[in-house]
Amino acid sequence: MTTLHLGTRKSALALWQAAHVRDRLLALHPDLAVNVVPMTTEGDRQLSGPLLASGGKALFTKELEQALGEGRIDLAVHSMKDVVAELPEGLAIGAILEREDPRDALVSPLGVADLDSLPPGVLIGTASLRRACQIRHRRPDLRIENLRGNVNSRLARLDAGEFSGIILAAAGLKRLGLADRICGYLPIEVSLPSASQGAIGIECRAADAKTLGLIAPLHHPDTALCVEAERAVTGALAGGCRLPIAAFATLEAGRLTVRGLVGEPDGSRLLRETRSGSAAGAAAIGRAVADGLRAQGAEIIIERLLKDGA
Repeated sequence: MTTLHLGTRKSALALWQAAHVRDRLLALHPDLAVNVVPMTTEGDRQLSGPLLASGGKALFTKELEQALGEGRIDLAVHSMKDVVAELPEGLAIGAILEREDPRDALVSPLGVADLDSLPPGVLIGTASLRRACQIRHRRPDLRIENLRGNVNSRLARLDAGEFSGIILAAAGLKRLGLADRICGYLPIEVSLPSASQGAIGIECRAADAKTLGLIAPLHHPDTALCVEAERAVTGALAGGCRLPIAAFATLEAGRLTVRGLVGEPDGSRLLRETRSGSAAGAAAIGRAVADGLRAQGAEIIIERLLKDGA
C-alpha cells in the first residue's frame, strides 16, 4: 500500500481542505493511505498587525514547502491565494481543484445585505488591504480596522460586539458549513477578489512522478487557466494577497477575461484594467493587465507600500 503524507496548516479551514483532498484521493485510489500532517506556519504565529508588516511573502506556505523539499511530506494543500508567484526550486503545483465561490462576503449582526446599507461610521473588520481599499472607496465614511486570525476567531470577535460587520471570503465560509452567516455577497464590481481566491492547490516535488500521477485526476483545467491568468497579474506586479492588488478571470466559450485592480490603501484612488483574449494565452493576458495597471501608476503605489512595510 502506498502512503502519502499530506501537509497542511492547522486552521479549521486548512484542515477541511486537506480532508477534502484526502477523501477525493481515497475515492480515486482505494489502495492508497493518506496521512494528514498539520503544521504551524509563520502566518499562523504572526497574528497582530497588518499582513504586509508581518513579512508578506510565503507567510502561510514556507514551512510546508520546507517539509516538501526535505521529504517529510509528499504533498501540501494550499489556498492558492497564499501561494507566491515563484515557487521554490524543485516544487510544483500538481493540481488545482475546481473553484468555490470567489466573492467576498459580508457578515453582520445588523441584518444588511450590502455595503451601501450599512449605517454611517460603523466599524468593519478585515485583514486585507485589497478589501479595505475597495470598501473605503465605496464607503469612505466607514471605519476599517485590521482583523487577523482564522475564520472562527474572527466570527467570535464579531459576535462579541467588537465590529458591526466583517468581510470574509465566501469560499471559506461555505466550506466550513457557515454559509448561513453570510448576509450578502459583494459584487466583483464593488470588491474585486484576490488572485486565486476560492481555489485549492496541491503542491508537490516536481520530480515526484508517482504523486503527480495520483493527484492528476483532481485537476480542473478551467479553474487552472483562470488562476494562471490571475497569478500572472500579481506576479508581474511583484505583489500578492498582502497588498491592495486584485485579479479575477472568467472563462466563457474559450475566451478569457481578466480584470485587475491596484488601490491606494485609503481608497482615494483605484486603478482598474481589463483585457480579454484566447484562453490559450492566459498568462500573457494577465501580464497585459499588469502592464496596463503599471501605465496608470500602480508601481508607485506598490513600491511605497513595500517600503513602508519593510
